[in-house]
Amino acid sequence: MADTRRQEQTRRLLSLAAGRFANNRWMFGAGAAAVLGLASYAGAPKAPVFCALGFLVFAAFLAPNRPRGQRHAGQTAATDRGRLEGLSARSLAEAVGDPLIVFDRAGTAVHVNQAARSAFNATAPGLSLLMKFRAPEMQSAIERVRTGAVDNEVVDYTERVPIERVYRATVSAIGRGTGLNVVVFKDQSEARRIDRMRADFIANASHELRTPLASISGFVETLRGPARNDAVARDNFLQIMQNQTARMARLIDDLLSLSRLEMKPYLPPGATVDVRQVVESVIDSLAPLARESGVVVERNLGDQPLEARGDRDELFQVFENLLENACKYGQAGGRVVVSVEIAGGPAAEVAVTIRDFGPGIPEEHIPRVTERFYRVDVDNSRAQKGTGLGLAIVKHILTRHNGRLTIWSKPGEGAAFTVHLPAK
Repeated sequence: MADTRRQEQTRRLLSLAAGRFANNRWMFGAGAAAVLGLASYAGAPKAPVFCALGFLVFAAFLAPNRPRGQRHAGQTAATDRGRLEGLSARSLAEAVGDPLIVFDRAGTAVHVNQAARSAFNATAPGLSLLMKFRAPEMQSAIERVRTGAVDNEVVDYTERVPIERVYRATVSAIGRGTGLNVVVFKDQSEARRIDRMRADFIANASHELRTPLASISGFVETLRGPARNDAVARDNFLQIMQNQTARMARLIDDLLSLSRLEMKPYLPPGATVDVRQVVESVIDSLAPLARESGVVVERNLGDQPLEARGDRDELFQVFENLLENACKYGQAGGRVVVSVEIAGGPAAEVAVTIRDFGPGIPEEHIPRVTERFYRVDVDNSRAQKGTGLGLAIVKHILTRHNGRLTIWSKPGEGAAFTVHLPAK
């Protein structure tokens, strides 16, 4: 048993040695050739030559193997470097996704990549950049770089036609002494839009909260002072304060609801909902509001279940917001018609329309009514206890459901809001 184990170990050692020798054979061959050549030239005795050759054999056996993967990786890297060095500057510029223009000392475009041709009309080689980009900050940056005053300049540039876009332009010299320069445009439009939207949202939310707070603070001071012993004024002021706190509570609830929806805008719900049943529940729950507003809600719902994929609570909130708006702002018409149907087309969908016969919405306001805090009539909206967030919530919920909202309105004839949901 011990002899067999020793024989196996011997075979492994011999195999390892043979593999290392084969892997390092070029090193051994080069060393042996050098030793033999030197010995032949110098006329050295044979014994030292044989010793040197033996040492080379021993070194070839002991030298570690270079893994095949590393050898292959080294060869691939060398090949890739050679291929990269063979690429033209024009090919590299075309591969850049941002608009890029190479220009010479005279400020004339030498190369314009595809992104720049798409972003800036009538931009081609031979065009003077100082004639194309008239903004003073761009002209100053191009002038300073092309004359060698600086090697790099970063400026903000706004392109106003066909639509307004904001770029961060980086103007740089290419190498040293080449006479060529490059300007790269990084589109900042979306980031600026988000920053502006965030600032507007904070300003609007602060204003909506500050107004009732100022009212409550003023009434508290009055109750603690001149109206301390006036029972009639006290009851009147307390009622107003209660209405203002309720308004703030509604606003905060809508803000929290909108925040929750924005955290999961593209998570489609997996449950199946009977849309007709949800609409009926909404009409029943808002019956007191309809009576208070003097509005009759007419139903055109049919008898068959109309199913769609969705979250019941969120869809309830959609129809509740739309029907509540119809009752409040369309009460002059005296009635609201709610209809549900299957709409045909390439893909079947459930369409729920809530139509009022009130004053309607002017056409110029329709594209913006789903924006946060946007109001067609500010005074009327606040009188109806609106927060300006209802339709924004509707839009976000429908986006999550792969649905959409269409709006029709004609001044004096009312408005119709239609919710389109993919049918199951």
